[in-house]
Amino acid sequence: MGNFVKIFVVENKFEADLVSQSLQEEGIPVMLKRFSDTAYDGLYIPQKGWAAVMIPEEFKTMGERVVVEFEEAFRKRGGVGDKMRK
Repeated sequence: MGNFVKIFVVENKFEADLVSQSLQEEGIPVMLKRFSDTAYDGLYIPQKGWAAVMIPEEFKTMGERVVVEFEEAFRKRGGVGDKMRK
């Protein structure tokens, strides 16, 4: 596997679990890069998000498609606001 690239930023662990599961079901390896810092006790989470979802570069196109489908499905259920970020 090559370099990992950021494809999505989640706001909390719940979103992280859902997005990770969606990607893994498609056979895409996932790594979460959390933004928490114990010294600042989550001070920057509202600005940066909870974590970046990282996947291998060779899966980027497929991963972006999965994330778009996730956003659409989750938004229909009222679970995601307008703050979805990349």
